[in-house]
Amino acid sequence: MFKRVKTPCVGVCSTGIGDQVCRGCKRYAHEVVNWNAYSNEQRLLIAERLEGFLAQVVGNKLRITDQAQLLAAIKHQQVQFNEDLDPYCWVFSLLKAGASQIHDLSVYGLAYQPGWQGVSLVDIKTAIDQDYYTLSCAHYDRYFPAA
Repeated sequence: MFKRVKTPCVGVCSTGIGDQVCRGCKRYAHEVVNWNAYSNEQRLLIAERLEGFLAQVVGNKLRITDQAQLLAAIKHQQVQFNEDLDPYCWVFSLLKAGASQIHDLSVYGLAYQPGWQGVSLVDIKTAIDQDYYTLSCAHYDRYFPAA
């Protein structure tokens, strides 16, 4: 079944101020500019890259111990998320929706990765976003080196 890839834009674009990687959606400036001209296959490649990067950085800080419990809790809390994405992307949606209100990760089928215990979930959310941006920048620098 054909499924149109939606824009990953989150409405906080920094490419207009000269960033080569958007601080909001983590796409490259040329991808932001050309998004509407891309085929669905091209959009899918970008979306898969972003999903992989986000899942990786979330998984470095938090571990899913029970995916069914996570899904049920997110739905119960009415968190907006994309169920088609990697479950670690769901975790980031959960943190964006209410990191400061979560007091027991086990209720969500989650646990801290070693080295992250005792760090507030608000700080973890910030660290995830920073690492996601850094990973996107590193990928951009690797594959689109300055002339």
